[in-house]
Amino acid sequence: MKQRILKMLKNSEDFISGEEISKEFHMTRAAIWKYINSLREDGYNIESVPSKGYKITSLPDILTLGEVEPYLSTNFIGRNIQYFDTIDSTNKRAKEIAFDENEGTVIISEEQTDGKGRLGRHWISPKGKGIWMSMILKPKVDPMKVSKITLLGAAAVYKALEDMNIKSQIKWPNDILIDGKKICGILTEMNCELNMINYVIMGIGINVNFDEEDIPMDLKDKATSIKVSQNKEINRKELLGNILNQFENLYIDFRDEKSISKTIEICRENSALIGKEVRIIKREETRVGKALDINEEGELVVEFEDGVIENVYSGEISVRGLNGYV
Repeated sequence: MKQRILKMLKNSEDFISGEEISKEFHMTRAAIWKYINSLREDGYNIESVPSKGYKITSLPDILTLGEVEPYLSTNFIGRNIQYFDTIDSTNKRAKEIAFDENEGTVIISEEQTDGKGRLGRHWISPKGKGIWMSMILKPKVDPMKVSKITLLGAAAVYKALEDMNIKSQIKWPNDILIDGKKICGILTEMNCELNMINYVIMGIGINVNFDEEDIPMDLKDKATSIKVSQNKEINRKELLGNILNQFENLYIDFRDEKSISKTIEICRENSALIGKEVRIIKREETRVGKALDINEEGELVVEFEDGVIENVYSGEISVRGLNGYV
């Protein structure tokens, strides 16, 4: 009901009387007042004038469905958003509820206290300055194909930034870079039985409006934020909506087991690795080679120092530049 009242207020440029709201939703003035106060607690500035009613004067920078919906053109991705002010991990929460929720459900929080990246690395997630979200997916495909979803996510973030005239690159398989520094990481986790997928959780963390001082000293050489790179505040709601729109477009082909050549093309043409010397790190083993391509299976094609050309599967590996992060 709160969201319905909010939508009514947002659709009006003038005051809406309590009587009008009461008739529309068949509720008492006291109930209306309770919802208005709840919206104020969420950060909405709502002016209240006797004999005139209520009017929204400013909107909060929060990532609720009510705030993101104007930017959405999806059919199912992001149409159910579970929003938190703070949470330990959106991926953890998504896994707890995945069996009971519809595909496309998004868990998003203004802050994570225990966010994780690939290979168990800690992910810094300060309040109100990023996009920290996890998406519940239930594709009926071979579990061996699930790693491709990470590339779908990377391509979607790239295209969403492009929609906002922000140039980035994709560091295969799961990072987005601006000016050679990381601004986004993607973590995909799966629950399956034999050849049947129960669910896939794709977590995306984006450093959107970090200030320079928000970036730890030991990460300044390899991490940045969109705000720092563009020297301006970024509309998080617009960016989130763009990502969900772009992802659904790419995901439908994957889910329907059609070619994902569009995704591969985006990742290939905007790769931060192709043509460069790279280190492929797996557990204690490090191999050096040159990244040649991303094949149609989404694997990184590498020519190693011994001349052997291999297709590298993302799995439990890390890719680094020969002399640094890229």
